Amino acid sequence: MSATAVHSLWTTAADPIGKIDAPKIEYAQLSPMLIVIGAAIVGVLVEAFVPRKSRYHAQMFVSVVGLAAAFAAAVALAADGYGTTKARIAAMGAIAVDGPALFLQGTILLAALVALFTFAERRLDPAAHGNRVDSFAAQAASVPGSDSEKAAVKAGFTTTEVFPLLLFAVAGMLLFPAANDLLTLFVALEVFSLPLYLMCALARRKRLMSQEAAVKYFLLGAFASAFTLFGIAMLYGYSGSMSYATIARVVDGTVTDVTPALADTMGNDALLLLGAALIVMGLLFKVGAVPFHMWTPDVYQGAPTPVTGFMAAATKVAAFGALLRILYVVLPGLRWDWRPVMWGVAIVTMLGGAIVAITQTDIKRLLAYSSIAHAGFILAGVIATSPDGVSSVLFYLAAYSFVTIGAFAVVTLVRDAGGEATHLSKWAGLGRRSPLVAAVFAVFLLAFAGIPLTSGFAGKFAVFKAAAEGGAAPLVVVGVISSAIAAFFYIRVIVLMFFSEPRPEGPTVAVPSPLTMTAIGVGVAVTLVLGVAPQYFLDLAGDAGVFVR
Repeated sequence: MSATAVHSLWTTAADPIGKIDAPKIEYAQLSPMLIVIGAAIVGVLVEAFVPRKSRYHAQMFVSVVGLAAAFAAAVALAADGYGTTKARIAAMGAIAVDGPALFLQGTILLAALVALFTFAERRLDPAAHGNRVDSFAAQAASVPGSDSEKAAVKAGFTTTEVFPLLLFAVAGMLLFPAANDLLTLFVALEVFSLPLYLMCALARRKRLMSQEAAVKYFLLGAFASAFTLFGIAMLYGYSGSMSYATIARVVDGTVTDVTPALADTMGNDALLLLGAALIVMGLLFKVGAVPFHMWTPDVYQGAPTPVTGFMAAATKVAAFGALLRILYVVLPGLRWDWRPVMWGVAIVTMLGGAIVAITQTDIKRLLAYSSIAHAGFILAGVIATSPDGVSSVLFYLAAYSFVTIGAFAVVTLVRDAGGEATHLSKWAGLGRRSPLVAAVFAVFLLAFAGIPLTSGFAGKFAVFKAAAEGGAAPLVVVGVISSAIAAFFYIRVIVLMFFSEPRPEGPTVAVPSPLTMTAIGVGVAVTLVLGVAPQYFLDLAGDAGVFVR
């Protein structure tokens, strides 16, 4: 065959494709995510081009401005009606701009802004070689205890890379609950998980423990991501589409234009059930629900405490948002299949978290098991499958995230010669030595326990009410019992702080800079405001409780 004949084959074969249409992107409606990604990229450039001594302030400035601007953009979109009347699918079907997405994005951005202040804190550790130090390793790449690490500490290096890492994680978290197709969901999952794996390994003190936490989190997280990806493949095989709405239509049986290849697999419910189960499993891992919770206590204990606070708050918000959207938008036709499973998961999560927490002797592990129990309480609202269920979960997530960041910020203040004193025995008599810090921590513990006049009570009441009205009354009974069990160990810590004798060799309470004070102050303010006058915020969550499809 001559060369010209081959050439004509190529040209005629390529001709019918025609022109490829440019994608239509609604930049204004995606602005909260785009602003944060832009700030993260600027942060990377700051690392590359700004001299080392100026980086800390430059990164702080970029991060605060980026998060504040993104929050303003989210509020502007909500005020413009994109949370209610103008809710829509943007970015060619990839991203939903609706009430739950905007509410959760606002919560994540505010939580990240408050957590950022704990990241930037530089007054808690004594100055090393005349330089102020933060919670992060002087040089992440150096082996713990090696000469290069000692040289980095002596030179006063600080790991300012945590700021762009935080921003990348936030960008992924903003996309996660707003994703409207399975590929976008998976991309968002990886974008926020990878920076978290890295940040867990960066503790300045107890570096080996920190690196162990990061490896455990990475390995288990990679497993969970693989399960999610396998589930996505199966749902794609079942429905022939990645789009949430199309999958939902195939599940309901209302899809009309079926290709012959799709008709063969569509009747195969095994693909649907396995795919849905694997995706939900990946999300329950991120939420920290039993039996996918094994990483939580180790990672919370080993990671730098500012990272633990940020991760505990923001990851839960993003993951529950994505879980709600999958269950309410993609799989409402499977409700009779997934509800009984979720009942089981919620019950073992509430009871497991509360009972195991009683045996803990480390304050960070105790808060980790407490966060597992809270995941169970929030799942009770998810199971309600009603608009009230959605709005109660949104409210609970907003209330919980600020209490969590505040509580971990207080943990950073209690110190001894080895850094943070996290063993419970060290906290004995803290109320006599430092009454204000102990009182603030007591407020957070009472909120976790769900005592009236705190945000925890308002959140639990809203979730349990929605669950009871949704026909899950036995679940509420289990929830109340596990709340009572949980109250025991929260009150035990308060008794330990106020009614025990302080030890002479006990820890000191470091005096923080205004940054950590702001984080703790915001936590206390939100806890009390949402506890005393929750109605405005419940209404806000109620207005934001409808998914677009």
